[in-house]
Amino acid sequence: MRRYGKHTDEDDIRSRPNRKGNRPRTNIRPKHEDAAEGMVLTVDRGRLTCLVDDRIVMAMKARELGRKAAVVGDRVALVGDMSGKKDTLARIVRIEERTSVLRRTADDDDPYERVAVANADQLAIVTALADPEPRPRLIDRCLVAAYDGGLEPLLVMTKSDLAAPDKLLELYGDLDIPYVVTSREELENGDAADRVREYLAGRITAFVGHSGVGKTTLVNALVPQDRRRLTGHVNAVTGRGRHTTTSALALPLEGTDDWVIDTPGVRSFGLAHVDPSRVIHAFPDLEPGTVGCPRACSHDEPDCALDAWVAEGHADQARLYSLRRLLSTREHTEGD
Repeated sequence: MRRYGKHTDEDDIRSRPNRKGNRPRTNIRPKHEDAAEGMVLTVDRGRLTCLVDDRIVMAMKARELGRKAAVVGDRVALVGDMSGKKDTLARIVRIEERTSVLRRTADDDDPYERVAVANADQLAIVTALADPEPRPRLIDRCLVAAYDGGLEPLLVMTKSDLAAPDKLLELYGDLDIPYVVTSREELENGDAADRVREYLAGRITAFVGHSGVGKTTLVNALVPQDRRRLTGHVNAVTGRGRHTTTSALALPLEGTDDWVIDTPGVRSFGLAHVDPSRVIHAFPDLEPGTVGCPRACSHDEPDCALDAWVAEGHADQARLYSLRRLLSTREHTEGD
């Protein structure tokens, strides 16, 4: 049944009143061509601290971005008040395409992935050689996340005055990962920071590690002007440290264009989001051998072509072992 007659005009059309009195919603989104460019330095309860030119600007995410969230390291477009003055607030209207992402899940059964850091070039995995003891499975998981997200890994071993690094270096030697070994004395006198700084040139480096390994102490030594965080202590009973960084924070290295991103200490590193087929890309010497693999090969099964390819002498057997150790890390807990 027709509600209106044959010849209707606009006056005949009923319109539902807008009870809120504001403008009707539209699917047309503003383009904001004149938005300023910025970088997210930290996120705290919906407020984002951004660097715009040489000013620190507080901002919030625009509703038009929907569920898409900005994280530390993101390049963003902002509009509104960008004076950086107290009690002013800008608005993030666009998140630029990311060059890399460091992601994790709460555990391997958690379908919800969390992007911890965006656009970092390098992942510095900090581990103590003792007090607390190294956790190779956690290191493996961080390596898998780095390879999956497009970051180059750097292994930083602390507290060499308590234990030798030989055993850990032997475990990761075949991966050709650059590494730095430091002692507690070097952390205190600044020598450790000087040596680590050599690996940070021209890069944005995210630092990750479980609590108590000296990660935040090292970051504070690299960026001495930042005194926001206090170093925690290691529990003598559990061997675990207390979290001393509660949110990721990007910090510039003085006198350079380099950045370090300090992240909260982790107790677990879930890899539910990782596609195992992408990990092989971190092994360019093995990747050509996957041409003969069956479809959807996990590279850790009887029909994998890598076994015959490596046996023919195309690559080192130790490299294949390292690849499969990383691929199997999702099947074990970090403490194994």
